[in-house]
Amino acid sequence: MLDVALLSVLLVAIAIGYGLGYHQAGRRRHRSQPPSAPSQALSRDYFVGLNYLLNEQPDEAINTFINVLAVNSDTVDTHIALGKLFRARGEADKAVSIHQNLLARPALSQHTNEQIQLELARDFMALGVHDRAQRLLNTLLEHSSNDELRYAAKQLLVDLLEREKAWHQALEVIQPLFKQHPKLRRPAAHWLCELAIEEISEASRALAKKHLKKALQLDESCVRATLLLAELEMDNGHYGRAIGRLDNVPRQELAHIPTMLPALKNAYLRRNDEAGFEAHLYRLLEQAPYTSIIIALGQLVHQRDGVDKAIELVGERLRAAPSLGGLDYLIDLYIESQRLNGKSSPDTRLLLLKHHTDALLLNRTRHRCRHCGFASDALQWQCPSCRYWGTIKPVIGVEGE
Repeated sequence: MLDVALLSVLLVAIAIGYGLGYHQAGRRRHRSQPPSAPSQALSRDYFVGLNYLLNEQPDEAINTFINVLAVNSDTVDTHIALGKLFRARGEADKAVSIHQNLLARPALSQHTNEQIQLELARDFMALGVHDRAQRLLNTLLEHSSNDELRYAAKQLLVDLLEREKAWHQALEVIQPLFKQHPKLRRPAAHWLCELAIEEISEASRALAKKHLKKALQLDESCVRATLLLAELEMDNGHYGRAIGRLDNVPRQELAHIPTMLPALKNAYLRRNDEAGFEAHLYRLLEQAPYTSIIIALGQLVHQRDGVDKAIELVGERLRAAPSLGGLDYLIDLYIESQRLNGKSSPDTRLLLLKHHTDALLLNRTRHRCRHCGFASDALQWQCPSCRYWGTIKPVIGVEGE
């Protein structure tokens, strides 16, 4: 089977063949004369390129097609497509050469010229030459009147500024787009969280809090902003306020209950309110019977009432919401119970089960991106794979948490 790159070259070859045939036919119609020697040479070169393509030599095929194809109004789109193909193949330097060669042609329309500038900016970004890409994009935004192209340039500029961690500049560019493109509010909220973290590191907590409140105004489901606000309340000794903040997390995103549980536990323990923590866990169980909540409750009961009561509670809850992590914890409780009851060594069947659950838990995925499927042990607020914000969440269910 042809790979994607080879298929792309084949499509470009078809476009070139069509363009050559159309251009030469037009010349014959206008001049009423048979094809000249140069056009026959073009045809020969075109078929040489096809031969390279059929022999799975895409590099030679592309170079041949570039030499065949003169730059004019009929072929400029094909040249742009060839540049894109080079960039997709990881040869952005060749894409730059093609697009710069196109820009040197004086007869191009303004729209075509702007299209090429946009592609050239993409080439420079692929090469990591961000300053040249940014200059091109700023020029486009300053002079272009094409709304579609301006939006594409803004998206690309925002992507560039995000990679440079220029959060303030990215926010300035993206803010006018919120009304027409509300999905952009989510990344903007996370940029404000990034700014808040910078302010916290510089001891500017009031400004950090301002950024976080603005983040929640942009995206009310931004769990990250809520967690950071709760952390600020904890640092100020306002444990009740921190608990109130954390109580919003289930309404924002149920899947992030395991993410906020350590902070919730810490807040209740600092105010010496173990009973309040237990009641809060039971309320959370009514919303989502997650393993992490069951284990947290089991640990509380274990500490207060002993291992057998913990076994009773955890076993009952796992009947309704079975999970591998819950089973592993239950086995630990049974092993401890046997030791407390005078057994010198636990039941070998329990140890065998424990061995299997440990092995399975060792290889499980803890967090997964809901957009692209990227798996991660630690929670990351921006997916390293698809670069979407807020899409990585704890894995829940039988193998989750």
